[in-house]
Parts: sequence; structure tokens; C-alpha cells
Amino acid sequence: MRWAVLGGGHWGTALAVYLLRQRHIVQLWGRRAEHLPCQPSRTDLFPVFPECARPEGLHCTVDLAAAVRGSEGIVLAVPSHALRGLLTHLLPCLPPTALLVLASKGLEVPSALRLDQVLREILPEAPLVVLSGPSFAHDLMLGKPLAMTAASTDPTYAQRVAEAFGSAQMRVYTSDDVAGVCLGGAIKNVLAIAAGISDGLGNGDSARAALITRGMAELHRLGTALGGRTETFMGLAGAGDLILTSCSDLSRNRRVGLGLGGGLSLEAVLRGIGEEAEGVRTAQALFQLAQSLGVDMPITEQVYRVLFEGAAPRAASDELMRRALRSELHVADDGAPGGAARTE
Repeated sequence: MRWAVLGGGHWGTALAVYLLRQRHIVQLWGRRAEHLPCQPSRTDLFPVFPECARPEGLHCTVDLAAAVRGSEGIVLAVPSHALRGLLTHLLPCLPPTALLVLASKGLEVPSALRLDQVLREILPEAPLVVLSGPSFAHDLMLGKPLAMTAASTDPTYAQRVAEAFGSAQMRVYTSDDVAGVCLGGAIKNVLAIAAGISDGLGNGDSARAALITRGMAELHRLGTALGGRTETFMGLAGAGDLILTSCSDLSRNRRVGLGLGGGLSLEAVLRGIGEEAEGVRTAQALFQLAQSLGVDMPITEQVYRVLFEGAAPRAASDELMRRALRSELHVADDGAPGGAARTE
């Protein structure tokens, strides 16, 4: 297939190189030429992956119309806050039959919309697949095995992406739970910040395991309230992505938490990372959604308070530990264990 990958950061670059290795024709688009791996001044190295040689046949451009011209598939791999603007510019030059693959994660701020909902506001009829799961750009670039989920309301589109992306390196499962796959990829980033804060405070491995487990309960409560399904949140796009992002220091969101737990300010942490950490923006949207829906999300609430209200990380950790005791298998108002309603 002929693909355009929109987004010249780590994830977009890794996906473009991966598709090229699978014998697809690939155009990589980015806003700034100096960040793309095809600059004439650096013909041998990637700016974002300096340890990797540039493969032959990877074409780069800052011209959006040129990037998508004639494309059969378009991968969207930009930060959440840039998606709406990109789609607006993409609209007049979008090939009419191109299959869109949404590979970005997060929620839009301040609307708190899922990214697939943002896309549907601008391109309501475009063929769409959401691609998500436990995957780091670094692992993809180095040829390490991983698995992902391709979700679409049309099973033929999901299958088409599974076949295009599937290989001995990447196993792709299909799903029709677009809402669940999008939400899993967004919520886990906030919980990864929480795990990083805990580790930065020196709370230890046992505390991290408990935090991830109770974070799964939060993901499930809000995710099902917003239309996702339990099996999705227990799968690659939910539990799988949460475990990876919470436990690996390759995770930018976990590193945000580590810095905060270690006593740094948010500004200093983000300056040191130098890259987008989606969980920071998403924490605002999640807190807003939880409050409006009456969904119990104590971990998310404490992350929000540390990030935006100046709460001390140790005080936030202690607050979680001092919450009122209750059954782990609490029953919500709808009678389902771990359901979406607020519980005391």
C-alpha cells in the first residue's frame, strides 16, 4: 500500500520506518524539516533515533498535500492537542478513499473528547481505524516483537490494517470497540504518572503493583461509563498499555511522575524530558469527566491535584492510603462489581 504517516516525532517516525520495512511505499510528514530524518545535512542518522541508520526509500516532506497525494492509507501520529488543527488542514487535500489510522493517544483539552470523536467532527464519513496497545517507538525501531489492537466499527477496515501492519515483529488483533481502545490509550498515561510519583517517593514495588491494580479499576469505571467494554480494558489497549507505561522508564509519563516524586517542579520535569507527555494534558480532561459523570477516580484526582493545584506528592500518596476502608469488590448503583457509579 501507499501510506502517508503524519507526525515526525518518535512514534510517527518509527511507524513510517516499520511500514517501509514491510515493503509499503511511505511518505513521512512533519511540521519542521529539521526534525525529519530525511534532511540533506544528516543523510545517515535520525534526529530522533541517532543510533539508527536511515533506511533507503523513506521520503519526507513538510508539504501536507504532497504527503497524502495518492495515499491509500494515512497514519495520524501527532500529539492530541495538534490533531484538530491537522485534520482541518488535511480536509481539502484528503484522498476520497484513504483509510485513516489514528495512532495518537490522549483526550482533547478542554473539550474532553476522545480523539476519534475529534476526527469524526471534522471527517464524519472517513474510513477510520484506531491502532493502540503496549508499544514504544524505540522497541518498534529496533525490531523487537510487540502486539497491538486495530479497532473500527467496520470489521473490514480493522482487518485491512491488521494485514497491512501485521508481521513476524508485530501481531495485530482486531476489535470493534473504538471507544474502549481510545480510552484505554488515554487513561493509562495519567495512571503512569501516578506510578512514577509513587516510585519517585520511594514507595517500592509493592505499592506500584497496588497502584496499577487500583488504576485498572478506575480505567474500567470511567471507560465503561463512556461506552467502552470490559474485555477491551483487560486487553492490550487497556491492561497491556497500562502495565508497560507504568513500569518502564522509556515512558515519558512515568518519567514525569518520577521527577515530581523526586521533588522537581512540573516545569523542570517537562523541560528535562523535552518531549510531549500526553498524561499531563489528559489529567485535566479525565478529572473533568470524572467530576461530571460522578465516577470515583481517586488516583486520577490526586494526580490532577499534584499537576495543577500544587499538592505535594507525599501528601497525595498519603491521601490515597487514608481513604475509607471498603470491599475490593464494591457494588455500584447498577449492581455490577466495579461499575461506573460513584461509591462511598
